[in-house]
Amino acid sequence: MSEEVMVQADGLVKIYKTKETEVLALQGLDLTVQKGELTALIGNSGSGKSTFLNMIGGLDRPSAGKLWVDGKNLFTMTEKELVLYKRETVGFVWQNNGRNMLPYLTAIENIMLPMNLSSTKHKRDKALELLSMVGLSQKKNSKMNMLSGGEQQRIAIAIALANSPKLLLADEPTGSVDSKTADYIFDLFTELNNNGQTILIVTHDMTLSKKVNRVVAIRDGKISSERVLKEEFKDRVNEGNIDWRAEETQDEYVVMDKAHRLQIPQELIDELDLKDNKVKITYKDGNILITKP
Repeated sequence: MSEEVMVQADGLVKIYKTKETEVLALQGLDLTVQKGELTALIGNSGSGKSTFLNMIGGLDRPSAGKLWVDGKNLFTMTEKELVLYKRETVGFVWQNNGRNMLPYLTAIENIMLPMNLSSTKHKRDKALELLSMVGLSQKKNSKMNMLSGGEQQRIAIAIALANSPKLLLADEPTGSVDSKTADYIFDLFTELNNNGQTILIVTHDMTLSKKVNRVVAIRDGKISSERVLKEEFKDRVNEGNIDWRAEETQDEYVVMDKAHRLQIPQELIDELDLKDNKVKITYKDGNILITKP
């Protein structure tokens, strides 16, 4: 794997089994994330995006395929290697703040807690530095019940960064906060990314995803499309005069898998008004045309 690649997933499959059924959460997912990228994953509930994030975080094992993160093969890791991986390589920000913080500890104690599992020196100094970075130095002695939802999420980001992870994972980081706090959190992610932090976000927040340079859409356990920020918006992300909800800030591309299959957007299928699952494909004037039989 190239030294410039942070995440490499090839043909990733995940099957959840119960006594009665099998659920195919990932169906041959392929994705490459370069070091230093800020990437958003979007998709409907059940599309497989959170399953994929949990696998990268070392919280779930693939059923088949290959998954490498920072040169480490997650498919063949021992339990001991996995513990070290979760401690040193990835940081996780959950949507549910109850999973991010221990309620009986103060903000600074929560941030220092992951450092107790490492050889990090000057734990308190680093915790204070992280509190300042998320704009909450004055809340260092506050416990969870004394913090707003947005403040808890910002503390969660500081906790996730406590051991200087190479990859920061965030599952719906703006899902339970107001729009002003969501903007603050996104600006924080952008600042971290500008300083070289690789970040992978799962989000339903379309306003946030429109500001991200690369958005990967997952449908039915596979990558279906990618959206890339247009050049004219790349240097204007933090400008307040852009209506991110209304403007088309990204170009969208349907992704072709290794077997040359495409997932055609549902709205285009609806326009074709198909009677069955067959289409006709022709090539004309440099374009591939998909039509009804």
